Amino acid sequence: MNCQDHLWKNRPAGEVSRRWFLEQCGIGLGGMALAQLAGAASTDPLAPKKPHFDARAKRVIFLFMAGAPSHLELFDNKPQLAKFDGTLPPADLLKGYRAAFINPNSKLLGPKFKFARHGQSGAEISELLPHTARIADKLTIVRGMTTDAFNHAPGQLLMNTGSQQFGRPSMGAWVTYGLGSETRDLPSFVVFSSGKKGPSGGNSCWGSGFLPTVHQGVQFRGSGEPVLYLANPPGVDNQLQRDSLDTLGRLNRMRLDTVGDPEIATRISSFEMAFRMQSVAPEVMDISKEPQHTLDLYGAVPGKPSFANNCLLARRLVEKGVRFVQLYHEAWDQHGSLVKDIQENCRNTDQAAAALVTDLEQRGLLKDTIVVWGGEFGRTPMVQGGSDGRDHHPNAFTMWLAGGGFKPGITHGESDELGFNVTRGKVHVHDLHATMLNQLGFDHTRLTFRFQGRDYRLTDVHGSVVRELLT
Repeated sequence: MNCQDHLWKNRPAGEVSRRWFLEQCGIGLGGMALAQLAGAASTDPLAPKKPHFDARAKRVIFLFMAGAPSHLELFDNKPQLAKFDGTLPPADLLKGYRAAFINPNSKLLGPKFKFARHGQSGAEISELLPHTARIADKLTIVRGMTTDAFNHAPGQLLMNTGSQQFGRPSMGAWVTYGLGSETRDLPSFVVFSSGKKGPSGGNSCWGSGFLPTVHQGVQFRGSGEPVLYLANPPGVDNQLQRDSLDTLGRLNRMRLDTVGDPEIATRISSFEMAFRMQSVAPEVMDISKEPQHTLDLYGAVPGKPSFANNCLLARRLVEKGVRFVQLYHEAWDQHGSLVKDIQENCRNTDQAAAALVTDLEQRGLLKDTIVVWGGEFGRTPMVQGGSDGRDHHPNAFTMWLAGGGFKPGITHGESDELGFNVTRGKVHVHDLHATMLNQLGFDHTRLTFRFQGRDYRLTDVHGSVVRELLT
């Protein structure tokens, strides 16, 4: 390698770095590589990037109904399930089936609410979702969803990261890694949470995994400061903070030049963004500036945290260039009190979800924004909790999408007469991810990151684009 011994001996303790190695040990070629590394290290990690091909969508809003809503009460009408209510399911249907908490031989439970057809598409939607029913012709309803997980944390991780294991990058992180950001003043990936509690998968649902941490989701609060400690403490004015950040930035850049660690570039970017957010974020989060007719459309009330407020904030954020917004509403785990709780959940989410689609369309944003609604899995056709609950069910469930080049006014896929297994148009979680990435301009097999000796991707080694869902 021809490493110059005198240069090695003169290195300060602890300063033996890859940068030094390439510069002094490559006889010219290392210097060329060093120049390329230095250029990469100084690049803004969130600078806008071009995808693999022309995209139909630029951004995503994911309405995550954590806890798993019952497809049988909302989108998948099963008259035969009503007919056989209170009877045991066919024995051959349960062969090899694993349930989370109940005996699979529990009796069948008929749907608790009425369905009707809506719009020119004739989509069957429950009476619980009157506002969603009014936008039926804008929706791509996917009844053939299926997953591998039947408990909440693994299911939520799989839906968000493509894996049931902790530590993988979330979809929002992959999207910002691939596309960068359209805003310098706000995070590229923002998360809200409403409902009874946060998601069972925790912060890993919006984490960056082994991607640079600049790509992880930033959780905003529904009231007060958008992010804790965003405002300056007493005695610190903007000039003092600016001077402090400039000094810290110079120190960080010196270290970046020495070791080339991308996490240092992330740190520099985060500090600068936090400074800009102090003036931008409070304004964006102030929905009191919205006209009353817009607040009424969503059912939003300024100063009162809610899913409705979060939907309106999602629209305001994507208008400002935020790439990925995710709203978690953890309230759908109806092992018992199915009728009462699902009615409440729909009252809290139906109007705002439909309003978001309508509002985006009115503003010309829906055509290049993917809105997706759904949870981590479905619920069993069999009863749990006496006579008023359903267990977790991975074999069949329903999600819907709107905008971003998804085909409006269609219902894709079908489950059997009891809503137990998908019989036509199966869409695995990996397929959903592949299809969404396709609309964002990515070949999902090529959006990769090398870690621990292998190339990882959101879809791992699975997934196919479901062309039938696309215009």
